[in-house]
Amino acid sequence: MVAVLALAGCGVPPELQRSAAPAVTATPTPTATPSATPTAPATRGAPTRSPTTAPSAAPCGSGPSGERVIALLRGARVLPRNVRVTARTGPLCAEDWQYTVLAVTGHEELQVVTQGKPAALELVTAGTDVCSAEVRATGPPGIRTLACDGTPGA
Repeated sequence: MVAVLALAGCGVPPELQRSAAPAVTATPTPTATPSATPTAPATRGAPTRSPTTAPSAAPCGSGPSGERVIALLRGARVLPRNVRVTARTGPLCAEDWQYTVLAVTGHEELQVVTQGKPAALELVTAGTDVCSAEVRATGPPGIRTLACDGTPGA
């Protein structure tokens, strides 16, 4: 009997532990059924945005005109005075940034990214590819989309 009691204290042999069925845990059941259409908490004064819609650039209501952007480029000597230029698209605004596409007679379209108020407009970049490091790093999403992902003149 002493031998039986000594063996009983050893527990289950390792071979039998491996073949034992895995333990089953109970899955809690929800106490309330979720509604079919989730509702977001109401926010006061804040615009609502769809999570799938990125902010975009829109025609500038009080922003610079196409002529103002052209004058800036002529003053910065990006455009010669004797070349004919017209604004084909824009300016389109997002925050205090603007995106403009210019038709330049005898040349490719010129994309222009500017920043600031119409009276104090600053040139960020101009060319056929305006997806610069500055635009990618600090430009608002609507301008980045136009400059880096958009189709020129779109």
